[in-house]
Amino acid sequence: MTPTEPTRPRVRWRPRIFYVVLVALLLISILPIWVYHRLVLSLSQDKLSDTERLQQTEVTRSLAEEIHLYRSSLYQQLAGQRQIFALAGLIGNIDDKKNEGQVTTLLENLVNSNPNILYATAVGQTVKGWGAGDARVAKDDFVKNLMKRAFFTAQQRAEFHSDPLAFGADSRPAFIMALPLTAGEEFKGMLAVVVSLDRILERLNEASVRGREVYVVDRSGRIVAHPNTRRYVPGQDVSASVPLVARLKSLEEKRRATETAPFVLTENGKSVEMIGTYSTLPQLNWAVMAQRSLDDARKDAGVEELNRQAIGVAAVVAVLALFIGYWFAFGISRPIRGLAESTQAISRGDFQQRVNVRGAAEISELAETFNKMAGDIEEFIAQLKQAAEENRELFIGSIRMLSAAIDEKDPYTRGHSGRVAKYSVIIGEQLNLNAMDIDQLRISALLHDVGKIGIDDRVLKKPGTLTPEEFEIMKQHPAKGANIMRPVAQLREMLPGIELHHEHMDGRGYPYGLKGDQVPMMARIIAVADTLDAMTTNRPYQTAMELGYALERIRALGTTKFDPAVVTALDAVISCGKLKLSATLVEV
Repeated sequence: MTPTEPTRPRVRWRPRIFYVVLVALLLISILPIWVYHRLVLSLSQDKLSDTERLQQTEVTRSLAEEIHLYRSSLYQQLAGQRQIFALAGLIGNIDDKKNEGQVTTLLENLVNSNPNILYATAVGQTVKGWGAGDARVAKDDFVKNLMKRAFFTAQQRAEFHSDPLAFGADSRPAFIMALPLTAGEEFKGMLAVVVSLDRILERLNEASVRGREVYVVDRSGRIVAHPNTRRYVPGQDVSASVPLVARLKSLEEKRRATETAPFVLTENGKSVEMIGTYSTLPQLNWAVMAQRSLDDARKDAGVEELNRQAIGVAAVVAVLALFIGYWFAFGISRPIRGLAESTQAISRGDFQQRVNVRGAAEISELAETFNKMAGDIEEFIAQLKQAAEENRELFIGSIRMLSAAIDEKDPYTRGHSGRVAKYSVIIGEQLNLNAMDIDQLRISALLHDVGKIGIDDRVLKKPGTLTPEEFEIMKQHPAKGANIMRPVAQLREMLPGIELHHEHMDGRGYPYGLKGDQVPMMARIIAVADTLDAMTTNRPYQTAMELGYALERIRALGTTKFDPAVVTALDAVISCGKLKLSATLVEV
């Protein structure tokens, strides 16, 4: 006969969660507003980028032209001064002591005629001459070095423009301009001036408004003049931090060019979108740079106001959607919250937790399935716990029986494995080993002599001292024990204690002659516990020692045979009474 299927209770119709969510999504109509806003914003950003490009191009070209005129004016003034020297007949003997007064007066007139000239000097072929202006500038080591370069360039009959330099506590920008003094084709000396760029700096400050930075760099990417003199010192290389400046270095020299491009600047670990423009000055090998973050440009163009308006409209729609959709959202969230709380309770181990949910059809079905699952899990976990406990008891019992069988094989070591396990656990706890390591140590210590099963009885049970040949046979028991237990996957972590408990810290142990850190901690602890029990129990070759005397012997071997830390731990547990000698088999 076919078993009668149980009659399912009649379920009252409930609205589907699909329709509830669909209605809520239709009511929340923010997405169209957001899409429209993004389209408008994108168009606005394209427009402001074009506007910023035009403004930066105009600013950089205008300042580049100003600097060109500034340089031309200086050159004409310097060339005029050279003509004055020629008319006065001083070019051929600039460095003559009798001409000092006249040369100095002419240089002073040059400095006084232009407030941007900080210092002027005229030198002859002997690299000696006269100067006028700010003496501090003349004494500056960097200025001296550049003057030497200027003299060498003048000897080649060429005009000299120096790299940017800074002087003074406020790092004022300046550069050196020099012209050769010649009589016909013969080189007679050099006329040089140190020119302040304060006037250029003022114009850069005037142009650097509303978040825009305008500054001058040379073709190597080094600062010539920057409005922020505290952060950017003349001569500072910025090509690595400003990608647009790096592009200048690849540009063909003596080429006039203007370029605008977006780039990313990293400031304080944050990436900032920028737009920048440069206009080159081929005569000086400089370039005027202008850069501005897109965020600042958006603020200036009113994009933020557009954002605020869009957010305001979206907020109104959101509030309306919130009120209308509240009932739907509450109907969904309350049962889901109940399921979540029950799931969390089960994850904490409370398998008696059940859910009582009323709501949409899917939610109710989910709750019923959840309750059934919780019951099944509770029953299954109970069975697993019981089986695990039984398996562990069987496993530990088997280990104990095996260790007892090993000890029974040798009448002189009855109860030895149990005592070694007990001492090892006490020492391991003193060394703050975790619970898993202690458990592994206990089992390894119980089985540390399992290899004696494979030792011939005539050697194992010999009542006297072993011969060297017999001792070599006895030394095989650690490796034999490891080989016996190696096929058992559950005992893999215990093998070091079985195989290596006769290794010494100085490398004179067996079976492998390991030393120091090569010997695992488990084996070091079992070695000390094994020795302690061997010393304090009667053996064919010795009478049991007193605990204190045995401890002294172990201490003496604490730097050669045993780990000093394990010996110290043994000393501590004996001193505080945690470890006491036990002559009988101990349950561990």
